[in-house]
Amino acid sequence: MLLVFQSSDLQAVVKSMSQMTGRNILIDPRVRGQVTIVSSRPMAVAAAYQVFLSALKAQGFTAVDGPEGSVRIIPVAEAKASAPVNEQDGPPRGGEQIVTHVAIGQHVAVSQLQNVLRPLMSPTSQLSVYDPANALIITDYADNVRRLLRILDRIDVPAGTAVIVVPLQNASAIDLAELVVRLSGSGVATPGVPGAPQTQIAAGGDRFSVVPDTRTNSLLLRSDNPGRIAQLRALIEKLDVPARAMGSTRVIYLRHAEALKLVEVLRGMLSAAAAGAPGAPAGVGARPPGASGAAAPSLIQADEATNSIIINASDTVYNNLRTVIEQLDVRRAQVYVEALVAEMNADRTDELGVQWAGARGVGSRTVGAAANFPAANPSIVGLATGVESVGAGLTVGVLGDTITLPNGTTVRSLGALARALQSNNLGNILSTPNLLTLDNYQAKIVIGQNVPFVTGSFATAAAATATGVGTVNPFQTIERRDIGLTLRIKPQISEGSAIRLEIYQEVSSIDPTARAGASDLVTTKRSLETKVVVDDGNTIVLGGLIQNTLTVTTQQIPLLGDIPFLGALFRFKSEDRKRTNLMIFLRPVIIRSADDGYRVTQDRYEYLRGYTRGEGPEREDIYDRLEPVQPVPPREPPARAPGQDSPATPPAKPPEGEASPAPAKP
Repeated sequence: MLLVFQSSDLQAVVKSMSQMTGRNILIDPRVRGQVTIVSSRPMAVAAAYQVFLSALKAQGFTAVDGPEGSVRIIPVAEAKASAPVNEQDGPPRGGEQIVTHVAIGQHVAVSQLQNVLRPLMSPTSQLSVYDPANALIITDYADNVRRLLRILDRIDVPAGTAVIVVPLQNASAIDLAELVVRLSGSGVATPGVPGAPQTQIAAGGDRFSVVPDTRTNSLLLRSDNPGRIAQLRALIEKLDVPARAMGSTRVIYLRHAEALKLVEVLRGMLSAAAAGAPGAPAGVGARPPGASGAAAPSLIQADEATNSIIINASDTVYNNLRTVIEQLDVRRAQVYVEALVAEMNADRTDELGVQWAGARGVGSRTVGAAANFPAANPSIVGLATGVESVGAGLTVGVLGDTITLPNGTTVRSLGALARALQSNNLGNILSTPNLLTLDNYQAKIVIGQNVPFVTGSFATAAAATATGVGTVNPFQTIERRDIGLTLRIKPQISEGSAIRLEIYQEVSSIDPTARAGASDLVTTKRSLETKVVVDDGNTIVLGGLIQNTLTVTTQQIPLLGDIPFLGALFRFKSEDRKRTNLMIFLRPVIIRSADDGYRVTQDRYEYLRGYTRGEGPEREDIYDRLEPVQPVPPREPPARAPGQDSPATPPAKPPEGEASPAPAKP
């Protein structure tokens, strides 16, 4: 089923979900608001219900299971007292429902586990301890409960294992975690994701984990050997000391961000903090307590060759800057844009007319008359003098004997010319440019020719030579322009997978029909510049032009051309009809991971192979041209609990031939 709720009343959405799921839903009178839920492809009822629960969570409400399969929609603050108890052995099912789960500690006292888990819980959750049964009572959303249980499985290990929280006073938790692992392990640790455990095996064979917590700037230590915990704490105390009074220099290697651009942001923070601007992080640009007024200011420099940042600052300033760097140094999503430009032209010209001409010699003079229409091609006068050839179409004429005019020109003494012509010109231009670019980065694609245009012409007289004769050196100035298709796009991904696009699209070509009589090349240009917002995977129309032009040209002899029936012999009529249809469509798809990019690339590659072999399907429908790339839903990286030895295995590539359901056509 497809979910399409645009700013719908929350109670109306609840009623629709009750009909979809077949469950009785009771609504608290305080449940009010509007929600927007739009799915780009069909989904199962269970998946649709989870999306509905996420929308309730965003509004501050939740669903609580009641008796006989009923559901109650109540505020989140009251859900703690009504949350159902998970009675199964494993983790609770569901996603955005608040549940109560009882976890029994097997090896570690729950009073110690409580201190580790409480900072990891949401503000609306609740954690209680029952010491006689060594039990933890957790009330939270089902997804969070499952995450906490995975962490418990890692830290609730057999006797001898201890979990210690070591607050840091001066050093950065991220930097110190990597340093402690390198100094205490048997090898060199690879820096991981901020907040992820750094695990090593010491020389004695015992395992230990060091987990940095950036929010509290502390380290979580776990090991089976209490002596190893003591060694780690002693090492941390020695390293967590204030830097020199003049500050210390540190180098931070970036993984995704550009060092030069990130340095500009950090310098702006320091300048704002030094000026006392509101909103700057506490401690940035300020001197630590007790520092003398002679303390050196903070210095930030970028090394473009290694894409790293060099910071010389006090510990307080550095720790705040380090937190900002970790939040900005993330992998940016990409946007794959598929455009379609369809232009259809149809021209028709109808011409019909009769021309007359006659001349007779009277003595030494020649008397003549002609009904000549310049719009006709050829004209009767041109044929009479023998300087024109018969043009296109059906031409029927009668010519008399020749006579010689006093100036020596020879013409026909009598002539009649009837001409009928109908011409049709059909054109169909279809372009499908594709473009891949980073989020919030402008990209441009140009497909066409670089055509020269004459912009000026000069002829200068050279200096006279010894013979007194000068020469002329003419020259022209040329300007080259791109003629063809130009697409320029700057995407910006917003919350909820909406994409804001700044678009400029231009289609230009040389007009061969307008070349006659022109001093240079004549071009046609159709451009569009706009800003739109579109959801991931949806197709929108950016603009279009439907134009019908009718030009009627009539030339006739006064009075004679108005005579009924016979007047057709004394006039010429031409009708020119032009019809132009131009439509521009666009479809963006968000690529958040390497797996998403692989799927899009494989789809385009397979389509190209089928097209070159003649195996691809014929796509006449304009929406079918945008179907090969299916919208890729965003994926969160797998959770990594403290103590996990290695990063989670990346998702497997989709099986060959597997296709996602196509979005519904408008």
